[in-house]
Amino acid sequence: MVISHHIADGTLHVRILHELHVTDRAAAALQIESLVHAHRPARVTVELPSRSPSPMTFSALARSRRMCQSLGIPLTATGPGEQAPLPLFGHEAGADGTAGEDGSAGARWLEHGARHNH
Repeated sequence: MVISHHIADGTLHVRILHELHVTDRAAAALQIESLVHAHRPARVTVELPSRSPSPMTFSALARSRRMCQSLGIPLTATGPGEQAPLPLFGHEAGADGTAGEDGSAGARWLEHGARHNH
């Protein structure tokens, strides 16, 4: 088994149990996809196995994100054991040297698939 899950308050919480490899990344993405189609949650939260996930773990996350986006379901990624989402990479995360009032880059929701009025 590569993932575990539970549903609470309309949110599907998925935990990737270990760093994924070429041999199990598709299985993880397919398991997440099956859960989303079966339960139709309002949002999905994916807990990554580390704060520096492997490329294969990111690949499964990207596949899940695209699937959720096509269904209009927001997807949020968190680090291991965290409640707050992982910060965005690049400029939004403070990679340009800017920081929040407390000196941190500040966490932002990684929502994909959320419907926005433009």
